[in-house]
Amino acid sequence: MHNARRTLITLLLIGIFLTSCGGQIATSPTPDVNAILTSAIGTVAASFFQTQTAIVPPATETFTPTAVPTNTPLTLSTPTALPSATQQFVFVPSFTPGVVAPIVSPTGTQRTPTVNPSSLGVGCNNLRLISDVTIPAGTVLQPRETFTKTWKVENNGTCDWVYLYHFVFVSGESMGSGPERLGKVIPPGKWTQISLGLEAPRNEGTYTGTWRFADQDGNTFGSNLTVSIVVRR
Repeated sequence: MHNARRTLITLLLIGIFLTSCGGQIATSPTPDVNAILTSAIGTVAASFFQTQTAIVPPATETFTPTAVPTNTPLTLSTPTALPSATQQFVFVPSFTPGVVAPIVSPTGTQRTPTVNPSSLGVGCNNLRLISDVTIPAGTVLQPRETFTKTWKVENNGTCDWVYLYHFVFVSGESMGSGPERLGKVIPPGKWTQISLGLEAPRNEGTYTGTWRFADQDGNTFGSNLTVSIVVRR
């Protein structure tokens, strides 16, 4: 590059010198200075651009590598169980031909069936309790206080109640009761009132006694006859 510039400057100086001397030589024809300068400048320019072209390396296409996907297994996150108040597991039994699966009954309070009054009978005798007439459950009495408990009952058997039918103590507090006899005849299908003379215990508290009616041979039958009192001073 420096040589080309030096050559161009030399040519320009020669041209200027020749121009200044053009009027002094009359015997030889004057060359065309403009043509000489034009040719010289063109030569220098061509040399300059060739030098620049040699200096600058040709542009090359840059290759950008493309990433090739690899067969890397994906990592799956562990599934999270949905929150719940209570997780329950349902067991489904498998079915096997020829085997009868057990039937599971729901648990809970079962309703107690009402006792069939006829199942309380003995032979032809039976008794159905209709209501309490005196001394309802929870009655408050003084210690050693005497009282009479009366029940309204029905003869729902098939034979008469006769004179010797009586009370039999079953459980609880007897409250000083003695043998009480019916003393009358009650035919089947009729109701009556039967009573028992009692005495409250001497100590404070709650007392319960249970009796049943019996025939002349002592065979009890019918519904329970219960007394429940509270002794308080």
